[in-house]
Amino acid sequence: MLDLAIIGGGPAGLTAGLYATRGGLKNVTMFEMGMPGGQITGSSEIENYPGQGSIMSGMDLMQNWPEQCQKFGLKHEMNQVSKVTKEGDVFTVTTADGKTQEAKSVLLATGSVPRRAGFEGEDKFFGRGISTCATCDGFFYKGKEVALIGGGDSALEEAVYLSKICSKVYLVHRRDTYRAAPSTIEHMKACENIEEVSNVTVEEVYGDMSGVTGLKVKSKESGEIRDLPVPGVFVFVGRDVLNEPLKQDDGSFLCDVNEQGEIIVDLKMKTSVPGLYAAGDVRIDAAKQVVCAAGDGATAAVDIIEYLG
Repeated sequence: MLDLAIIGGGPAGLTAGLYATRGGLKNVTMFEMGMPGGQITGSSEIENYPGQGSIMSGMDLMQNWPEQCQKFGLKHEMNQVSKVTKEGDVFTVTTADGKTQEAKSVLLATGSVPRRAGFEGEDKFFGRGISTCATCDGFFYKGKEVALIGGGDSALEEAVYLSKICSKVYLVHRRDTYRAAPSTIEHMKACENIEEVSNVTVEEVYGDMSGVTGLKVKSKESGEIRDLPVPGVFVFVGRDVLNEPLKQDDGSFLCDVNEQGEIIVDLKMKTSVPGLYAAGDVRIDAAKQVVCAAGDGATAAVDIIEYLG
């Protein structure tokens, strides 16, 4: 029986594996379909990880993490977990090939994926001028004009954040009203360098070999096409958390989740089910930063060691 089953091999899962094995747990397996590292390995430039001496790629940042973790005994099983159930004090982890393993504790660190808006050029230029993280990539557009697509709280908050870095932010929204809190809307409207481009559809994001050079939007009222010549486009139309392993046969979840499907945890990453933890982007109120996910993993592992003790 496993002491701990870790589902997901990003910063949260890897750090949890490091702390759990180094902290004395003898039988810890991390389930990750591909090579460990997580979504951050797809980022081309990172410069906000503490202790980092220069700009590096996500792949370079995560390169040494798996080896360090496995040095203390963390096992990596290249398999996808399809379901987690619990009976009594024992969890059953079912993988995509139909095999099962029992575990005394489980950490879900599967993360989330940005929801795509679905416009032309989105996939082609993703990571080459199209971003879903203003905190990560906003600095690269310092003093330049950018566009931001979205109309919820996160979108408006990120627009305000970018307005402090960029010379101008075009806030592109398909409606003429926002799905954000009144205070957030007021804060956004107080920024003089945010121009609202509302009641439009995004027709296309275009560019060249070096990346994005602009986007075209179409007015829903007049049908007029407007060209916004920007090198950066930020998309905030929501995120989908990867919570599938916790779905039960009756459609419910093994533990409590919020309306968005995010796992509800306390400050120690505990869920409503004893022995079940969640860390990183899959949990509520996640900051969606590598350093925060790593901190979540460490926090969870420290408490798991105490739980199993």
